[in-house]
Amino acid sequence: MNHQPRLKKKYQDEVISKLTEKFNYTTVMQVPKLNKICLSQGIGLATSDKKMTDNAVDELTLITGQKAVKTKAKKSIANFKLREDMPIGARVTLRNEKMFEFLDRLINIALPRVRDFKGINKKSFDGRGNYTLGINEQIIFPEIDLDKIPRITGMDITFVTSAKTDSEALELLSLMGLPFKQD
Repeated sequence: MNHQPRLKKKYQDEVISKLTEKFNYTTVMQVPKLNKICLSQGIGLATSDKKMTDNAVDELTLITGQKAVKTKAKKSIANFKLREDMPIGARVTLRNEKMFEFLDRLINIALPRVRDFKGINKKSFDGRGNYTLGINEQIIFPEIDLDKIPRITGMDITFVTSAKTDSEALELLSLMGLPFKQD
């Protein structure tokens, strides 16, 4: 039994042909694809409470199904009471099947649970075809038990694509199902 994620199948069956049609690619290798999804959670209170980073790692691991790692400070900043190599957050990078499964859950389950959701902003591209989405509350994911979290924190989700331009990446992510705001 070979399981293939729904969005991966959708990409292969529909998205490649639509992108080729719109941007006139001559070969399948030119068609942009989603390379990876990076989730990161910075914890501002991690300098005073060491358990905050452990909680962040546990939450990201629960949400993604892949072990998250702690991020450490690169340099000391006295005003923030920050020392070099002090844990200040958590991150995880998803590729292949886990990436498509997470994207499917994000689009169909998590984003519709956001309060007053009208779509995600089209202006968060970086100029090289990558998109970053900020989420204010990690409780939109059904894997998080509201009774067991000490405090509500946000996270950044970065979609890294092989697209050369932002318009190609926007079209790719739209065809994959991300609900962008309509002008």
